[in-house]
Amino acid sequence: MDTVLFDMFGVIARTQSAESRAALERTSGLAPEVFWGSYWGERQAYDRGDMYGPAYWRAVGRGAGTQFDDRAVAELVELDLASWSRVDEEMVSLVRGLSQAGVRLGLLSNIPFEIADLFETEHARVLDLFPVLGLSCRIGHAKPEAEAFGWCLEGLDVEPGRVLFVDDSERNVAAARELGLGGHHFTSAEGLRKELSERGITAD
Repeated sequence: MDTVLFDMFGVIARTQSAESRAALERTSGLAPEVFWGSYWGERQAYDRGDMYGPAYWRAVGRGAGTQFDDRAVAELVELDLASWSRVDEEMVSLVRGLSQAGVRLGLLSNIPFEIADLFETEHARVLDLFPVLGLSCRIGHAKPEAEAFGWCLEGLDVEPGRVLFVDDSERNVAAARELGLGGHHFTSAEGLRKELSERGITAD
């Protein structure tokens, strides 16, 4: 095993903070359980690039039994963008070390157009660490779809068994394992370092 395929959010970039989640809930005017049920229920299509932000938020509203006006849609797009904008510098450093050591790297991230645009502009130094960059909205497939993994494997030009897939979602790790990849359920940088070491993958 000589290749590592990373998830982004929850691994290299941070997930939504409690404050950002609360701001989205307030702006929606919905009960949290209703809001998040519709938010995640519509997210796969948004991440896959089937729609842009305004259409996504109108779908979220419909799914929750309401209708967001144009002002609310615009605010929700911006709040959502800000909620996914932070990177984890410890993990960026770890990935950079792997890159400098010559480890083959790829990224497979469920990410919609607006957030992809943000990362390509403001966090290019992070994305540039990955020769194979599978951003779901750009490739038309999102985890846990097999085609998303297939796209990355083709770009990496390696057999699945040579790849360790790292994700904070157990569902996505299970999907990768079903396709023959190794899988690591990410909970901490320390845990990942241990896993990499055990598999003989070291960083500079």
